[in-house]
Amino acid sequence: MSHSSSKRLNQINDHLSNMTNSISVFQQVPLAPPDAIFHLTASYKADPNPNKINVGVGAFRTDDMKPYILPVVRKAETILYNDGSLDHEYQPIAGQPSYTRAATRLILGEDSVAIKEGRTAGVQTISGTGANHAGAAFLHQFYKKSNKCYISNPTWANHRSIFSLVGFEVEEYPYWNPKTRGLDYEGLLESMRHAPTGSIFVLHPCAHNPTGVDPTQEQWKGIAEVMKERELFPFFDCAYQGFASGDLDKDAWAVRYFVDQGFELFVCQSFAKNFGLYGERAGNLTIVGKTEEATKKVFSQFEKLQRSEISNPPAFGSRIVDIVLNDKELYAEWKENLKYMSHRIIEMRHALKGHLVELKTPGNWDHITDQIGMFSFTGLNAAQVKVLKEKYHIYMTENGRISMAGVSTKNVAYLAKAIDDVVRNVSA
Repeated sequence: MSHSSSKRLNQINDHLSNMTNSISVFQQVPLAPPDAIFHLTASYKADPNPNKINVGVGAFRTDDMKPYILPVVRKAETILYNDGSLDHEYQPIAGQPSYTRAATRLILGEDSVAIKEGRTAGVQTISGTGANHAGAAFLHQFYKKSNKCYISNPTWANHRSIFSLVGFEVEEYPYWNPKTRGLDYEGLLESMRHAPTGSIFVLHPCAHNPTGVDPTQEQWKGIAEVMKERELFPFFDCAYQGFASGDLDKDAWAVRYFVDQGFELFVCQSFAKNFGLYGERAGNLTIVGKTEEATKKVFSQFEKLQRSEISNPPAFGSRIVDIVLNDKELYAEWKENLKYMSHRIIEMRHALKGHLVELKTPGNWDHITDQIGMFSFTGLNAAQVKVLKEKYHIYMTENGRISMAGVSTKNVAYLAKAIDDVVRNVSA
């Protein structure tokens, strides 16, 4: 081979090598779509229209559409600021015991037999999302009765993602009845009766997201009966205790009933909504076992799991919750803050329904006031939602879910007139 030919081959080889080096090892990774809720908020913020309304995001707002910092949270922050003994050292792997015990007591009740018998434990988590993930990861590793997890149709979008990513086969159980705009109770029970023995069922104890439709206490009893017959595992996700009705005990009724019926169960707790600590990510996973010994074993494995994933939980948000839940006067003030938030939501439900009735908007709108919590499942379809956004600059999720926190005395009439228009003039 001549020198010129060899040189040319080396040049070609170098060129091919450079081409290979310019191709990322992640070349085949698909581009994920933006998160629907956060993308909706970004679109709202970019909209210059003065009449725009954001009823998509699930965060409380005052009647002036301002974020609400609970007065009791401000007091707790002041206490923290003035406490010279605090430092920035690592927290215990499962969180401060004073925090997790208070969170467990909050959901199970002061007189819980399970607490008295030492059959409970708590693990501080990265809000409710972290509690869901930690619970799902533990169950996939140690729960051997079934690899099936059932979530309601519809439900919070993260439920499917969390349980499927850790390895569960995720199925849906009927929940929303579009004809009655209420609970499909018989469909729910039928799904439980036909689920494999030992399946996990993710349940919303109050303020179901996204429908705002909750079972009655009698219906909860029926659900518990079927779950006991089928040996199903209750996995409660409680993001709205106290925020839903303004009554902490009422919102925890379903969980406490299941505990009284002898179930072993997990409860995911979030303090984002009821403390307004959205960005602080303060959560808890409450564990209820059959025996004290079983609970200790489960707790030890949660510590091991937590150590490998986040090492230690963050301190600031949990310290606020810890202070309030363990101080009699601050706890009483917190309950008043909760009543303000829940009552504002309830007032906006009645205002929206009232305007729709006054406009003689076709259909029955009782479901707006029958539902509870932050969200209302309006029954509006995707085509109607699209027109609301494009014509009226009203931003909501495609399934017709409205965050009642985005409704105020200043915009409720405009919202009602827009809904009236699309119900009359836009078909599916």
